[in-house]
Amino acid sequence: MIVFGVSATDGEAYRRYAHPGLELAKEPDSEVYVFAAVGQAARTYNLLIEAAARHDDLEALVLVHPHTQITDRALGAKIRRALSDPEVAVVGAAGATGVRTIAWWEGDMSRGAVTQAYHEYGGGKLPAFAWKPNNPPPQEVDAVDGMLMILSPWAVANIKFDEALALGHGYDVDYCFQARQAGRKVVTADIALDYHQSLELLRDHSLWVEAHIQVAEKWQGRIPGDAPANEEPSEEDWKRRARRAEAQREVARSIAYGSALTLDARVLVLERQLRWTEGTWSWRMTEPLRRLNQWRHGRNGAGAGP
Repeated sequence: MIVFGVSATDGEAYRRYAHPGLELAKEPDSEVYVFAAVGQAARTYNLLIEAAARHDDLEALVLVHPHTQITDRALGAKIRRALSDPEVAVVGAAGATGVRTIAWWEGDMSRGAVTQAYHEYGGGKLPAFAWKPNNPPPQEVDAVDGMLMILSPWAVANIKFDEALALGHGYDVDYCFQARQAGRKVVTADIALDYHQSLELLRDHSLWVEAHIQVAEKWQGRIPGDAPANEEPSEEDWKRRARRAEAQREVARSIAYGSALTLDARVLVLERQLRWTEGTWSWRMTEPLRRLNQWRHGRNGAGAGP
């Protein structure tokens, strides 16, 4: 049995996005748990893990963000394919290697058919994380994005989300680090979904910076695959300043990525307007005149001397 779980931090978003996706993706014997958010995401997700763990025939727990709309009718088959490797603990639709902070997107990305649906400028869709190259799944990665996290039965039984990370960011990266620290794999799968998100990637910049520092301090010298760091107590002050500077740099980069997405969205608006204009009766009727003017301008230009 595949169990689906949602932490309903936004009831309206759940009704508009997550619920239709669940109706599409769930199987006849699937259980769907929708829990009202209890504190930070980690606490509610742990409650969902406890609910899923009660099923002796559990095949996977699919944690769905309220703003995530699954569009993949073959989700069940793709989950089973990804988890056919018993070493896989976590599967996601988007992730990256080389992840060292909660800004996982700074690593080498891998994603399935994930689109970012936005509502600015009349609304539209863009390929998610289109600002940098993406490797096609399946890929083994360091961490996956929390928009969709698929946990194996082993992960459900052995790993919990860290409720000490109370700032609401980085719970996904931390969970993946835990799985990899335990010797298990984190992978991407070719899963299709729409993630409904503003073009502005980060809004609560100050909170995100603090969460970045919190996760960095927890995993300093312990990130799976990294060599252990030799820390001296006297170095804590400058290290914290360095982590804050690193977090602020990632915020600046995210703002730049959001600006690029905004420009792409504006181009799409102009393209839609052009297509509409070209389809009007007046545009078609004046087409011969425009061609004549173009020919005349070209002829005058060709005959002009220096």
